[in-house]
Amino acid sequence: MTTQTSAAQVADGATPRPVTLTGWLSGALRTTRPRQWPKNLLVFAAPLAGHSLGPHDGLSDAMLATVAFALASSAVYFVNDVADVERDRAHPTKRNRPIAAGQLPKPHALVLAGVCVALALSAGFLISAPLLTACIGGYLVSSFSYSYVLKHIPVLEVLFVASGFLLRVLGGAAATHVRPSGWFLLVCSLGALGVAVAKRYTELVTLGEDAVRHRPAMRAYRPGMLRVSQYVIGVLMMVCYVLWAAGEHEAGVREWHLASAIPLAAALVRFGALTGRGTIRPVEDLITRDVVMLACEVGWLTLFVTGLYVS
Repeated sequence: MTTQTSAAQVADGATPRPVTLTGWLSGALRTTRPRQWPKNLLVFAAPLAGHSLGPHDGLSDAMLATVAFALASSAVYFVNDVADVERDRAHPTKRNRPIAAGQLPKPHALVLAGVCVALALSAGFLISAPLLTACIGGYLVSSFSYSYVLKHIPVLEVLFVASGFLLRVLGGAAATHVRPSGWFLLVCSLGALGVAVAKRYTELVTLGEDAVRHRPAMRAYRPGMLRVSQYVIGVLMMVCYVLWAAGEHEAGVREWHLASAIPLAAALVRFGALTGRGTIRPVEDLITRDVVMLACEVGWLTLFVTGLYVS
């Protein structure tokens, strides 16, 4: 098996150097974005809130749904990197992605994408949860549509990025047969939208004029507009969360969930500070790899779970 091993070689038409099977496997794994896998834990949001992880195999079903969304997102990354190969080669960091660098041939990536799609869609049938398959199918359709068409349409492309997070939440609800409340979905939707807007803000301030070349839809955005939007979305999310917590019927649960709004607000403030630095790190890394953010998230989770399982 031979592939090209650098973006420079691909661009210059140099003779590719052979790589080992281990190198090919490494490239395939890197393309699935292991650092992005934690976002699939959103599948646990609905069953956790609905106190449905224990009975009726809720935990195992949620874990299977998490793996299914990891496979689905991997398929999307394979296809997206094939579609964006030329833009990625002009990007300061994305040019090192295996497909852009020539380490993983495009036909191989498409075959791997097909395998991931088949495995992901089968998850719902394995646990008799057709709505899970529907959520995964919706995620795949919207993501592939985004990769080839929707990502060029300002505002709409941000909404579709946010929908990917929300569909994970809905997939977890479908897998564990939990009916999420309207407040729950609204909080999750605003959180997903806030992350999507932050992604565009950091990309715009980091790449500057090159951002438009890499993502044409960026020409419609301004850093100030995105920053204000991020703040407004964060405030609305907190308002909805507090209103949801205040509406709990059980007094003990209500008190714990109202208290959990404090570390959640601290996490949003920290997230705003991190994204305001113009870092080139993926936004998801700011959520899952910053010590202060993790402390806020653990504090929120502790209070939230205590309200559900102790009161």
